[in-house]
Amino acid sequence: MKIIVIGRNGQLAWELARLNSDTHQILCLGRDDIDLSNEESILHSLIENSADAVINTAAYTAVDMAETDIDDAYLLNKDAVGMLANACSKLSIHLVQVSTDFVFSGEKSTPYLTTDSVKPMSVYGASKAAGEQLLLDILPNESCIIRTSWVYSVHGNNFVKTMLRLMSEKSELGIISDQIGSPTSATPLAKACLHASVNRIKGIHHWTDAGVASWYDFAVAIQQIAVSQKLLISDTSIKPISTDEYPTPAHRPSYSVLNKSSLSENFSCVDNRHWRLELEAMLINLKP
Repeated sequence: MKIIVIGRNGQLAWELARLNSDTHQILCLGRDDIDLSNEESILHSLIENSADAVINTAAYTAVDMAETDIDDAYLLNKDAVGMLANACSKLSIHLVQVSTDFVFSGEKSTPYLTTDSVKPMSVYGASKAAGEQLLLDILPNESCIIRTSWVYSVHGNNFVKTMLRLMSEKSELGIISDQIGSPTSATPLAKACLHASVNRIKGIHHWTDAGVASWYDFAVAIQQIAVSQKLLISDTSIKPISTDEYPTPAHRPSYSVLNKSSLSENFSCVDNRHWRLELEAMLINLKP
């Protein structure tokens, strides 16, 4: 089975490339390989590479920049998804689309269900929600949407690696404590995406690591585990701050925990572990 991954340099695409095997050939296509602004280019690339399935990890993820770079955000997060869906429809192949907790407002106090109405509060969230809807309109029976949150990996730039750098440089950090969600290692997320692709799973599903945290909780855990693994010698003081103390151009959900009840039926063979266990595994792999 040949699975085409749209994206090459991102955290999730990098993790998917590591899952290449004799039974599942995974080919990651970057900007030089496929033009996501041109449906003919997309169709040609999928035919040329003999795609049996597609996993789309490409996205405009600069959340704050998207507030002013609206056209580019919608081009990649909505229009490109629609064109991919059209191409997959013509070729009768399955498409896995990776989405985000930002499609929700964050106004709930209980985990968001896959059936909850979306209510994005930022351009990034609105563009991702629009892409979801296009996919459901065009390819409802041969697509899977996997929403996730707070993704990190040993590859690329992310919160974990930023915290490690800042903790090695600064004596004090203020980290937001009133935004609650679930950290997600890209390693099991990639396995979930591959499982959805191979098994042609349909519908909307949520995948994050188990458990919940604030960004403050996450930062404290990063420090504790990194020190125990001798990745960090840190006496950095980590102080909780409110969202109001760290204003950003884009609104971020204050509560974006995703309900993962569908995983037991559709993803039972993929381990869904607590985020602290996944964080520890990632930090061990980060050691030189």
